[in-house]
Amino acid sequence: MDREIPQDAGRLVCVSVDSAMLEGNLSIPEGAEGIVLFAHGSGSSRFSPRNRFVADILRQGGLAILLIDLLTSEEGDIDRYTRHMRFDIDLLADRLAGATDWILEQAETRNLNIGYFGSSTGAAAALVAAAQRPDEIDAVVSRGGRPDLARQALPHVEAPTLLIVGGNDVQVLGLNRQALARLRGEKTLEIVAGAGHLFQEPGALETVARLARHWFEHHLNESSES
Repeated sequence: MDREIPQDAGRLVCVSVDSAMLEGNLSIPEGAEGIVLFAHGSGSSRFSPRNRFVADILRQGGLAILLIDLLTSEEGDIDRYTRHMRFDIDLLADRLAGATDWILEQAETRNLNIGYFGSSTGAAAALVAAAQRPDEIDAVVSRGGRPDLARQALPHVEAPTLLIVGGNDVQVLGLNRQALARLRGEKTLEIVAGAGHLFQEPGALETVARLARHWFEHHLNESSES
């Protein structure tokens, strides 16, 4: 059975990062205390049904959402053939950091606590950007991510980090365990039993969304810390 994908993904925004104009969808629930930026990877985009499903669950928890493409449409077209830009972690991280700066400049978002949700290679970009912005990033969640690609940035990540991996995604699970050992701040590895890399099994993506929502609510909502 197909999951229902929310139609209200927020309003279109354009974010200028260096010479690139990135497109995103911004949604801010009333009373939001935190915002989550989604970093897609491995050929995905802000229209990914899996990330939009998770974003909707986070939105229901009162979190603001920015689903943003870290590649321009032209770069995305090139990457579909070359498949090299999705592995340019430094480029993706710089774009994500630039989007973070944009959030800090907007009147409606500049006072929100900031979290990153990264998938696949986007998770590596999220961790690198979090290491670059230790004072701004309050939480990171990785779904089926490649944190190993963050390499030397891992020991410098100060934001509480949750790694979520499918139990049947054996190779990626091993890479996440190695990355977990290199992270020095608050960290947790959650294994979704019976799930593969894309969490397509019944209930698997719902588990991811529940874990991510709990993590972000705890670390981004000031009221939950009082």
